[in-house]
Amino acid sequence: MVRKKRSKLGYLMERFSYEATQKTGTSHAFILALLIIVVWGVTGPIFKFSDTWQLVINTGTTIVTFLMVFLIQRAQNKDALAIHLKLNEIVAALEGASNRLIDVEDLTEDEIRILHDHFRKLATMSKKDLSITQSHSVEEAASRHERKHKLHKHPETTAEMKKEVKEIAGEK
Repeated sequence: MVRKKRSKLGYLMERFSYEATQKTGTSHAFILALLIIVVWGVTGPIFKFSDTWQLVINTGTTIVTFLMVFLIQRAQNKDALAIHLKLNEIVAALEGASNRLIDVEDLTEDEIRILHDHFRKLATMSKKDLSITQSHSVEEAASRHERKHKLHKHPETTAEMKKEVKEIAGEK
């Protein structure tokens, strides 16, 4: 794969974002922030808890929070995209995996809810399975589920269950 040449500013921002989010997510950074708050609190009586004393911490925390939101979001966007690409590769490579899940993050909320309902039905069916290790697409699961119950003649196989399996498979 040929890499696209990045701008110097883009590269610097990416590196800065990465380093800042890595360093601010440590125990040392938390302890430093806690110490700043403690020092600020201890100096309250010295400054007679003045408006300026309060303004210092309010302004400082507001600025840091404002900047951190953008840094963290940039790092999160890159991580999320990388994870989506890896998952897309896995879905595309696995035989029997539902290709409808490739680029699922680009679907509308309504389309995602529809897929969620399909997989909720799959989860309901898999809870009825005897083995927790079986995995299938919704359609495959419905047909396997019906075949399995015909073969094994489970006592709980009723007309109602057959109807439910057909509903899940999208049959009438």
